[in-house]
Amino acid sequence: MQVSELSLLAERALIYEVLVNPKPGLVDPVSAGAHRDMDVFTFVDSATALRPYFEQVAKIGAAYPETDLRGLFHAIRPVGVQAEKTMFAATAGINTHKGAIFSLGVLVAATAWTMQQDAVLTVNRIIRAVQAMLAGLTANDFAGVQEKSPAELTAGEREYLKYGFTGIRGEAEAGFPAVTEWALPFLRTQAAGDRNTRLLDTFMVIVAHTRDSNVIKRAGTADIIPWVHDQTAAYFQLGGAQTAAGRQFLTDLNATFIDRNLSLGGSADLLILTIYLALVFDWLPFHEEDQT
Repeated sequence: MQVSELSLLAERALIYEVLVNPKPGLVDPVSAGAHRDMDVFTFVDSATALRPYFEQVAKIGAAYPETDLRGLFHAIRPVGVQAEKTMFAATAGINTHKGAIFSLGVLVAATAWTMQQDAVLTVNRIIRAVQAMLAGLTANDFAGVQEKSPAELTAGEREYLKYGFTGIRGEAEAGFPAVTEWALPFLRTQAAGDRNTRLLDTFMVIVAHTRDSNVIKRAGTADIIPWVHDQTAAYFQLGGAQTAAGRQFLTDLNATFIDRNLSLGGSADLLILTIYLALVFDWLPFHEEDQT
């Protein structure tokens, strides 16, 4: 694989994620979920517009000469700010992939840097590069947040102050453990069926092992998380997407999420990262029996 291919895999990961259905409260080809201002076409417009961004961060990662990878993160961060503007221009101001611009951008840059180190490319090597890039991120980003006025706070900062949750920053700084410890192992060794079935069950594994910041924001309380985890447990007890009962349960849960205006956007971003790594290592073939 060449560094030049990474942007295509990143774009595909964004598109694959929106195609997986039904993800509770989220946009898919059948429904806009709990997002009344966007649809699947909005996500495709966003994904294709962001491909040059991933090309750029891959080039920066491949050319980065230092061993202190915190400088690599600082090099791509302003590129990500510009990518957000590109996204908003493509979607008429709608936030489709702001979280993925950060997390997937970091992962692409880390992949490109790792590929240039004359080492065998592995998930562990990529994740070690991510951790080196983001060392001290949460402490730096949340420094002084207590002094901000309520109007200045982002949703992530409000959750940090109220609950102590570090959200996607903490997940990223830790090397995306929801992806590496849960989602990827499940996808490779336990998921079965067609690609939608495998990815849908993988998505629900992510939901089961995270505190989704987006659903907390929409519910207005972290007390929603135990209920969400109970729903994922019930889903898997029914056999997940591989059984008619599991699929019906998820269809009904999707309707509940839409009625309550809830969405699992944070988990969707982690599914994007999982898909990206699966594409990099060719772990997501068309036929489930082709997996090795």
